[in-house]
Amino acid sequence: MRTVFIVIIVIHGVIHLFGFLKAFDLSALNAISQPITRLMGILWLVAFALFAITAFFLAARFHYWQLTGLAGIILSQFLILNYWADAKFGTIINLIVLVYIILAYFTFNFKEMVKEEVDIMSANSKINGQAILSEEMLVGLPEIVQRWLINNGSIGKALVYNVYLKQELQMRMKPEQKQWMNAQAHQYFTLEPPAFNWSVDLQMSPFLPVVGRDKFENGEGEMTIKLFSLLPIVNTKVENKINQASLQRYLAEMVWFPSFAVSPYLTWERVDKNSVKATMEYKGTKGSGVFYFDERGEFKKFVAMRYKDSKDSIPTEWTVSAIKTEKRNGIRIPVSSKAEWKLERGNWTWLKLEITEIKYNIGEMPSVMD
Repeated sequence: MRTVFIVIIVIHGVIHLFGFLKAFDLSALNAISQPITRLMGILWLVAFALFAITAFFLAARFHYWQLTGLAGIILSQFLILNYWADAKFGTIINLIVLVYIILAYFTFNFKEMVKEEVDIMSANSKINGQAILSEEMLVGLPEIVQRWLINNGSIGKALVYNVYLKQELQMRMKPEQKQWMNAQAHQYFTLEPPAFNWSVDLQMSPFLPVVGRDKFENGEGEMTIKLFSLLPIVNTKVENKINQASLQRYLAEMVWFPSFAVSPYLTWERVDKNSVKATMEYKGTKGSGVFYFDERGEFKKFVAMRYKDSKDSIPTEWTVSAIKTEKRNGIRIPVSSKAEWKLERGNWTWLKLEITEIKYNIGEMPSVMD
């Protein structure tokens, strides 16, 4: 969509150049039949320049493109009103660009909200850059968990205290939906205290952009999804079912930062030789799930009874499975995964994800605005 609007803005700007060319007798084109004074011709040139700058800023993802675009629209519409007979159809393009600017403004505000939340989350995080995960710290953990931590390369590495990652996603919003929708997400974690913030840009169709934010902080979960960054589709606030579901998500995603296994917020219970139940409790919110591994200690899947949303009367079986495991930052983690719900009419695989970037223990969290 960005590319389409850049092209529209460029073409719209070039059309304004005709007014300048006519005013200074630089072209035989007669797009505007009315006479144009040199002063008005300069204004047509300024309108062209504003739209050209707007297109450049938009292509470069410079946030202030909205201001130059709005200035261009105001000047353009002033000129159109003065040459209405020839230029009236330019009003349609101005309206299209204006709507896009308004939607972009709300998207900017949404991302600013996420940035502020992440900054607060990061500021509240306790950092211990000297702590190293040792084999002595594994004493008391089930054997399969110890094998997992040894196998994935966590021993001898710094304990993780924060995480940033990018994801490429495929999503299906309903069980009956056939077509996958593409999305990109940023996610931030802190481990002391345990918290995450996940934001996503989803394209439901070329002209139906959706943004969403899911977070877990202070033992509480919250989710917001907005169409056009403006119209709420989902807006779940603090509630016991959502709190527990968010905590269970955090628990499942610890496979991306395995040293959390020694956290005092976790208790482990052996199920069999290759599976173990983990229970996490933090600030009055408690949840659990079962981790499954292969003989080598490689993570295979996580299964929990989890609420899909606050309307559910009973939890549903939720599974996160590893599709591909690779070494990142010296630690083997699932870089490709899928999530599914076990429904009465069959499993609903609603999410597939690829981790495209992951960083540990960074001084300043990268901005979602980038």
